Amino acid sequence: MIGACYLDLDGTLLGRGASLLHDGEGHVSLLGARAIEACLRADVEIVLMSGRRRAQVAEAARLFGQTAFIYEAGCVLSVDGEEQWLTGPLVPGEQSVYEQIEASGAPALLLETYAGQLEYHEPWSSGREISHLFRGLIDAEEADTLLGESGHENLRLVDNGAVHRPSAAFAGSAQLRAYHLIPAGASKAAAVAAHMRTRGLERANAFAVGDSREDLGVAEYVETFWLVANALERDPSLRAPLASVRNVRVAQDGHGGGVYEAVITTLAERR
Repeated sequence: MIGACYLDLDGTLLGRGASLLHDGEGHVSLLGARAIEACLRADVEIVLMSGRRRAQVAEAARLFGQTAFIYEAGCVLSVDGEEQWLTGPLVPGEQSVYEQIEASGAPALLLETYAGQLEYHEPWSSGREISHLFRGLIDAEEADTLLGESGHENLRLVDNGAVHRPSAAFAGSAQLRAYHLIPAGASKAAAVAAHMRTRGLERANAFAVGDSREDLGVAEYVETFWLVANALERDPSLRAPLASVRNVRVAQDGHGGGVYEAVITTLAERR
């Protein structure tokens, strides 16, 4: 029996304009909504996992009738009103985790080093509790090395997928990506593992759908991980790690259509 579906929002379930009812091209599509319906009818818990702020993910989960969700790129897992912070020694106090990261100088270091390649992802970078959200096109692993060599080994930069609304500074860029600067121990994968422990789920009881390199880390904990088709279209370099991850499947369709394919196929194969 399947107990949970871990589902990314932007670039996965949501289409153009972050709409549930449109595909990646902006055409009206009910496939994403039908995927949600199929999970609900099969009594499969939908756990949204997103880089978005708490209020945004909580409201989306509420609209689907769900009580567990993951926000700020895996920094916090909320289950039935209780929150598990996965940020290690960086916890809210006199300063928020966001303010503590800012005070460390790590965001300024990245912006200075990658001037012209990286900027805050405004307006979505405002009002955050934990992660510093950027947009641009850089090598996240290279940035992590820079952070470690500069005394910020307690932080990492997460590539969380394509950005569809470039700023004036990147108007000529063919591709932009969203990056979250978060505590090193936090990840969507760690949050999924924490949820599975909380619910008492085994690997065979769970599957996930996403579109980014960060989402792909969840494959370690679930029976099947699905990439929507637009993930490879926007980032062909994702094909390389797929060879070493045996439980990953690629949907033929993108966005909500890909989620629908993943959900229906998985439910049918598990009967």
